[in-house]
Amino acid sequence: MKIVIAPDSFKESLSALAVAEAIETGLRRVLPDAHIVKIPMADGGEGTVQSLIDATQGTLHTTEVSDPLGKRVAAFFGVSGDQHTAIVEMAAASGLHWVDLDKRNPLKTSSYGTGELIQAALNLGVKHIILGIGGSATNDGGAGMLQALGAQFFNYHNQLITEKISGGILDQIARVDFSIIHQKFKGISVEVACDVNNPLCGERGASAIFAPQKGATPDMVAILDKNLQHYAHIIQQNLNTDIATPAGSGAAGGMGGGLLTLPHVQLKSGVQIVLDTVCLAEHIADADFVITGEGRMDAQSIAGKTPIGVARTAKQFGKPVIAIVGSLRTDYEVVYQHGIDAVFPIIRQLDTLPETLANARENLISTAQNVAKLMTLA
Repeated sequence: MKIVIAPDSFKESLSALAVAEAIETGLRRVLPDAHIVKIPMADGGEGTVQSLIDATQGTLHTTEVSDPLGKRVAAFFGVSGDQHTAIVEMAAASGLHWVDLDKRNPLKTSSYGTGELIQAALNLGVKHIILGIGGSATNDGGAGMLQALGAQFFNYHNQLITEKISGGILDQIARVDFSIIHQKFKGISVEVACDVNNPLCGERGASAIFAPQKGATPDMVAILDKNLQHYAHIIQQNLNTDIATPAGSGAAGGMGGGLLTLPHVQLKSGVQIVLDTVCLAEHIADADFVITGEGRMDAQSIAGKTPIGVARTAKQFGKPVIAIVGSLRTDYEVVYQHGIDAVFPIIRQLDTLPETLANARENLISTAQNVAKLMTLA
């Protein structure tokens, strides 16, 4: 019997690899001779770096970068086992968690540190970059990131802007020169994990929808949106590139749009990028069962989350899919319409949240053991 275990992490508790290992432990108590393949998964958000370096036998790298307000901090990125691909999470450098609640102001925050992370990866000779852009503290259209990578922004006095570009100074840009950055990215492909379809500007744009979560008042939102419109106009004028209207250009404070100025960029579903990178279909093709999972399963799971991506891949081959999850919400049953055949929550007794998180491994093992007993009846 071949079983593929392809779970996401259980947030604040276990990495995707640790989840897979716990499930394997439980299965082997009943099926000691099963052929088990563990493939840590992610959906392009938090945990993607760790999942992909675990899945590809890659390495984790740390480097000093600027946080959203310019403070130097230690951030990380991953490199795949074959050394060809870098995996970067924007949040590692430019995430909201770096900014204290009383200092959150997207007029002042910059994605410069994300550019520094990408540059550190390029310095290692990678030819492919996977970039997850969720959880940002910024609303600068990715200009700070581009600036760190060599893009030049000039003001109306034709002077190079040397301060780290933030959402509040985008209106100062009069001209751009991307010759250095375009040369740097010649032959480099970039896949962007982007699971929203918002445009850059307007009532569904980066500023209106996401900036309030980052500390923006209604007045700030109006300024930020106007500045992004100006920025998009300058990019269109100088580079003949539309970053204002494509679906996903408003993701991560406009980082999606800024990335579209690079030569070989694709905005894709985060989970699809991971599925392709780990070659999940190849492993599932001859499997008897597929097990996936996540910390909490609910109706939102069908919107680009890992278990549904795994299930849809499995259904291409007609394989049964079991989800082992930390907990359920009452609306979870919708997942049965999207390829999941059975769902098993792992909580065995009422505990406090810290105790529940701490007991996740043992609860996973116990539930997987019970799932394995069912498999013997098949």
